[in-house]
Amino acid sequence: MLREVRKWNMEKAKEFLQLNKEEAESVSRLNIQPTRVGFQCSFYEDFALRGIRVDTVQPGFVSCTLKVPPRLTDKSGNLAKGAVANLVDEVGAAVVHVEGLPMNVSVDMSISFLGTAKLNLVQNYDPSLAVNDHSYCSESDPLRGHLQDELEITSKVLGQRGSYSGTIVLVRNKATRGLIAEGRHSLFGKKSSKL
Repeated sequence: MLREVRKWNMEKAKEFLQLNKEEAESVSRLNIQPTRVGFQCSFYEDFALRGIRVDTVQPGFVSCTLKVPPRLTDKSGNLAKGAVANLVDEVGAAVVHVEGLPMNVSVDMSISFLGTAKLNLVQNYDPSLAVNDHSYCSESDPLRGHLQDELEITSKVLGQRGSYSGTIVLVRNKATRGLIAEGRHSLFGKKSSKL
């Protein structure tokens, strides 16, 4: 009986993850270039962070802005929760990163989702184009005219003890100042040698 339930659950999971024709065509149009460590960002970083602009960097503080791109939205046109979690992870890690040392490893993250950010669609929207970055649309861009919420992402170091760091990341709607998410991010990393 248990074996049958597991098989049924596995079939349901496969069915859920199956792409429809439109989604499969969108994925097939992705141009994924091989990367060399240290030279280019990975597909994941490019997909998740393309369009982010670093505005301020000070010791213990980083501030960035990002217009909500179609590729990071859910079916309702809201910024996906996973995209918010990724921003908390990446910007939280950036504030404690030391150049020349490996990136710190996330130990724990907790995120409070307090609001939403939207991609407001216009008529004649073609969802198959959503895999491309349209954060900064040109005159000929088919997604020109979308009203995109602009996010302000700030990260501060809460404290450090040895190789352990704690950060807080706030994701706000830049225009309304409304808080979309608050994340706390704990990281562990190598300290620089004193030799």
